[in-house]
Amino acid sequence: MPTRTELISALPETGFPPPVRQRLEKIFGSQSCPSVISQADAEAISREASIPSARVMLELLPVARLFSVSPISNFKVGAVARGSSGNLYFGSNMEFLGEALSFCTHAEQSATVNAWVHGEKGMDALAINYAPCGYCRQFLNELTTAATLEILQPDKPGVLLSRLLPNAFGPQDLNVKGGLMQSHGETLILDTSTKDPVVLVALAAANLSYAPYSKSRAGVALATRSGEIYTGPYAENAAYNPSMSPMESALAHLNMCLASFDQIVRAVLVQQHSDLCLQIDASAAVLKSVSKVALETHYCHAETRGHP
Repeated sequence: MPTRTELISALPETGFPPPVRQRLEKIFGSQSCPSVISQADAEAISREASIPSARVMLELLPVARLFSVSPISNFKVGAVARGSSGNLYFGSNMEFLGEALSFCTHAEQSATVNAWVHGEKGMDALAINYAPCGYCRQFLNELTTAATLEILQPDKPGVLLSRLLPNAFGPQDLNVKGGLMQSHGETLILDTSTKDPVVLVALAAANLSYAPYSKSRAGVALATRSGEIYTGPYAENAAYNPSMSPMESALAHLNMCLASFDQIVRAVLVQQHSDLCLQIDASAAVLKSVSKVALETHYCHAETRGHP
């Protein structure tokens, strides 16, 4: 995990002039989550550097890749997503020692979650320092904005995701309308009422989650010693395997806000009742690889259906 000083030190590697570096130094040095750049700052950077937004995103990739947690491959991937609001969101790959490789989080997924938990309803561009793998192309194809999503790579022209994933299989093939980052399903409420703020954040993540195939929404909240709470919604995919568990989402969110795994003091999963898909075992396995904290599990149900 990089320090804020290391984020700033990566800036001379980019093509930004001094005023832009100063602006970014302020963002990286003072924001609680330095992996988010507001629309206003993004537009100012573009204007001050006299380069288009797409070039700004590409120039930020050396910084984004510093967030990489890759103890297995030592292959560091960075991504920068532009949300529909115009905000920019960093992402990086994450690997978990001692666990199946299928638990790894890709940079494109990390950037998507970063945008999603900060309120975005779609993305219109994503920059990546390596060509997106087939797994990530399938994951991104689930987005509400998949048809118009532009993929940016260094020294290559931008290309629509649809060009990189021809004859794609997606939500429409399973009669699902909309997509990832769009609100789905009824409001969930806890089986047992509580005022515990960490549990309530996990419930909010479950309500945000996207599970049109299993109808089993879930969310995770990670509380740290500093008092921060990081959230992770569950994200399903039409191809199933590229789905992202809520624990992976929460750890990606925590990582992109420069919180370390050893700061975790509580980990709470809120899971909808289901006979098809439960996140308990997978969440506990991923958590165990980074923390000694035990997973707390709470159940919820759809408000309009009553208790199962």
